[in-house]
Amino acid sequence: MHHSIEVRNLSFSYPDGHEALKDVALSIAPGEKVALVGPNGAGKSTLLLHLNGILSGQGRVTVCGLTVEQKNLSRVRAMVGLVFQNPDDQLFSPTVFDDVAFGPLYQGLEPAEVERRVDSALAAVRMTGYTRRVSHHLSAGEKKRIAIATVLSMNPEVLVLDEPTAGLDPRARRTLIKLLRDLPMTMLAASHDLAMVRELLPRMVIMDEGRIVADGPTGKLLKDEKLLEAHGLEKP
Repeated sequence: MHHSIEVRNLSFSYPDGHEALKDVALSIAPGEKVALVGPNGAGKSTLLLHLNGILSGQGRVTVCGLTVEQKNLSRVRAMVGLVFQNPDDQLFSPTVFDDVAFGPLYQGLEPAEVERRVDSALAAVRMTGYTRRVSHHLSAGEKKRIAIATVLSMNPEVLVLDEPTAGLDPRARRTLIKLLRDLPMTMLAASHDLAMVRELLPRMVIMDEGRIVADGPTGKLLKDEKLLEAHGLEKP
């Protein structure tokens, strides 16, 4: 059986020479829900961007049995749904329907199937009835849920989220946590929100200075105050 995500000896430097990832290795099994935590600049977002080929470094990245490389990118991007920290990076169409339909249309699906995908993605994020709304008029929490729907409409096997609760008020945050808990797919979320991590993601991977420095059960790692302190994290 293949892993949902398999990263081997991954290193990456930005054009200015900053080494953002140093020999990272990570395996995530199908259905696992994993948190990626660490201080700013640890390499978390850089790692996420390798999972669907937006960035490409030295080493090997495989998702759902497919190597992330140029010839596989369209298939990889259908399998790995990446939700950016800022939903405005993801929402650019005139209406919510157009945003959520964009991926399935791009995949060349029939109009009836596109409509079915949109309905089911919006139902999953509890936003049924929003199809004709204008995305950029929505609240931060609503935008975040629509951004997730734009990814769910592609039927991905893996959901990758960058700071999913950033900028949300307590009620929107609670709604989002409930929503993510109910989604059945493999999940990798980079987050500073350790209270959300404790509640939602049973496994935690800590990154610092481009390396993975710890990987284990969330509850156990969150009890290790010395470890958290050494890597700029505060116990929730």
